[in-house]
Amino acid sequence: IASQTRTILRVIVCDNDIRQIVLPVKPQTVYSLLEQLEEKLGLQYKFTLQFEDPDFNNSLVNLTEIADLPDKPTLKIVSLVTTPTPSTVDTEVLSVASDEHSRHSLRTAWPEAFEIPTFPVDVEYRLRQGNLQYMRDPTYLQLSGELKHEILEKLSETIYSYKAYPDKENSEAVAAALIIKHPCLTQPGSSNGWNGWYDSLRWKMGNYSSKLRRAGCLEVSINGGKRRGQQPQRNIKRPKRFEVNFLPNFPDGEDEASMESKRKEMVEDMKKRRLNAALIAQNMNSTFALRRKELIEKCIICILLSLYSQLRILSTACLRNLRQSVSTHAILQQGLQLILNLCFSQMKVLMFEGLELRSRSSRFQE
Repeated sequence: IASQTRTILRVIVCDNDIRQIVLPVKPQTVYSLLEQLEEKLGLQYKFTLQFEDPDFNNSLVNLTEIADLPDKPTLKIVSLVTTPTPSTVDTEVLSVASDEHSRHSLRTAWPEAFEIPTFPVDVEYRLRQGNLQYMRDPTYLQLSGELKHEILEKLSETIYSYKAYPDKENSEAVAAALIIKHPCLTQPGSSNGWNGWYDSLRWKMGNYSSKLRRAGCLEVSINGGKRRGQQPQRNIKRPKRFEVNFLPNFPDGEDEASMESKRKEMVEDMKKRRLNAALIAQNMNSTFALRRKELIEKCIICILLSLYSQLRILSTACLRNLRQSVSTHAILQQGLQLILNLCFSQMKVLMFEGLELRSRSSRFQE
């Protein structure tokens, strides 16, 4: 009978968050109490409990047995999330900053097999029901305008994570992958079942680019004005075949002035006898968008090398910079050779102009 009585708890979540919690049934174990408190309080982290023990003048004691709790106890939430020590913070901040910038600002190469993304819950449910019906008897799903819009919106968002301007083969691959994963979306009367989806994707990507251009996305804004009565903004600029990150936006919280200060910091660090490789790698990664902007605006390579003298060092940071610019396949096939040939030729130009290069460049001379 006692196990069915309700329990009133005073719970200290933090110093300025103290709540009264009423449990309809008294928990029989500490684990059950933890589960109920996690649900009631909406906590998103692991925790343990302490309680005020009357035997020790209400001092806090770890809760190990549910029978130790007094009537109407006071509990304190103790988070099990560890706080990194200063020594670990310094070593982790470089990789975290690099990974976050790469994940959110830079795109990857087009995959060999395009994977259809997960749609919103209601869309996935309707597609699952449509696929089940199609398996019972080949009946195609009747698409509403809203459902088709949700599908195309998610597909265009995923396509843009790889390319701002997908070519015909890319759009065909996405349309074909869509009806393979969701056969109920096959279009009757089409020679291959996805021609209509291909046309819709091409149209949708145009609208998606317009929306990004109005939002100020650099990679599509640079092509603005080509259909107006006025002259387009200089020449229309689009990625070459093997370019992945053509003109990425600046990282969150960064602008041209802040990245210029990081560039100057790298220049000063390059003058030191012992280079700070970790700092250079971090700043090279965070200033990637600025370098791409300078290149797209037809910056002469020898000027770029004088601005970023660390590009002359064939190191991990430079190779990472190369991988961010071109796809892995291109690196293996032609990109790496082209870039290296370009660097070697520019070194000769720099030497001819009387600029002093490091002694290591001498082995690159013909």
